[in-house]
Amino acid sequence: MDDAAGNILASLGRVHLVDLMASEGLPSDSYKMCVSTMMQSLAQYSAVIIQLSPADGALLRSGLDSARFFFHQRGYNSNEAVHSDDSREWCKTSGYYVDHQMCLEMYDYRPGITATDPNGEMELPPSGLPDIFSVLGKVSRDILDAISFSLNLRSCAFSEILDNIPLRSQEVSSSVLSACCHSRPSFEGAHQHNIASQDNGHLLMFSEQEQQIDKTLLTLVKPDRSGLYVKDLHGRWILVDGDIGPHDVVVYPGLALYQETAGYVNPAVHKTEADNIHGCMFGRCSLMFKLMPRSVARLSGSEMRAAGHGVDAQFQVPIPVNDFMQTDHFSDQLFPKTEPSIHTEQDSASFNSVMNKKKGNARTKPLPPSKRLRLEAQRVLKERVQDIADKKGIKLRFCNLKECESHIQSLDSPCENTRTEIGWPQGVPFVHPHDLPNKAKLGFLEAYEPGWTASQHEMESQPQ
Repeated sequence: MDDAAGNILASLGRVHLVDLMASEGLPSDSYKMCVSTMMQSLAQYSAVIIQLSPADGALLRSGLDSARFFFHQRGYNSNEAVHSDDSREWCKTSGYYVDHQMCLEMYDYRPGITATDPNGEMELPPSGLPDIFSVLGKVSRDILDAISFSLNLRSCAFSEILDNIPLRSQEVSSSVLSACCHSRPSFEGAHQHNIASQDNGHLLMFSEQEQQIDKTLLTLVKPDRSGLYVKDLHGRWILVDGDIGPHDVVVYPGLALYQETAGYVNPAVHKTEADNIHGCMFGRCSLMFKLMPRSVARLSGSEMRAAGHGVDAQFQVPIPVNDFMQTDHFSDQLFPKTEPSIHTEQDSASFNSVMNKKKGNARTKPLPPSKRLRLEAQRVLKERVQDIADKKGIKLRFCNLKECESHIQSLDSPCENTRTEIGWPQGVPFVHPHDLPNKAKLGFLEAYEPGWTASQHEMESQPQ
């Protein structure tokens, strides 16, 4: 896409999935251009349109048809399957439920859980959900790989926080595929008192309570009609599904990706407007795939630090995913509000200022010696140690610091063979360099980067 005007996209970015799929060897020019367009769109509009193959597009359209019929033929019972606000249940939802406040009905398909109706009998879902889950799961991982390329992270940098492929025995998917129906006439009529009206009789849209930020890594949406709005870089509401084709899906990032990338990929603030369905007996239906981190993972931003990115203090403490999902987050705490700009020159300057701030974060703030030492250790881990391990086919699995203090005194410890194979320095616990005491970090650096001691003395002599 032409971005000559100060690297600003004139509209929401649109990328073919086939051009985002990584291959061995050097990246092609088309791959780099598509990744650039996607990241530019995410930075400006917090969303991007991804075009799937005709076969996958047909599968999604068939799924939408099935979802419409599923909700249309389903009788409404005001006492059944009310949506729970319990954040502890975030990875356990399955089957049919409703959200009265949003006039929303949903059917969650989550591999590993068999949905049942209120009578305890197995519930028949909309057709095609397992195949659609598989397709959109693969698409979302391809997009994550493209994001990791743009951030100069290692390939499959996010694999440690994702579900296994395929799921192992007794595992339940953290990710979920939802068939959604907004404002179905029969449902909406039963809850008319929940809908506020303006003096002119039109529906009141975009109330602050309706704004949402998903706690996902990525959300992929395929709607049957427009109505999804996302806030852009300047706080303006942008209709992102008003011009999507038969093979297109809308993709936007969530809070988990924001946390794992240390704030380099902002989450989308979004809402759904359903006032364009007058005369439609089905409401507004959509398929929504949410790629989630696995419940036992930790969001740490370690890959960002290893790649040499500046990481603010708020992202440096690892947080278990379960704790993250149960913590309230508010958009005004994530990024400041900005007033809409009316001039292209101002838009360009504002956008470039945000990007330069991210890129220059590590340069503009002088780091204390201990932090510089940590960043150097992580750089050497990535550039030297990981390369040695890759050539020898070794998967680095670091120990716990307290446990490994006894390992290094033993000739028969769990990490002895790995330490010997990669030349790990004697007396240094086999833990991630980020967690080593400063003295052990020095030993690690001296072993893998000869001559480093002199540069460390010079660094410590500088004022903090």
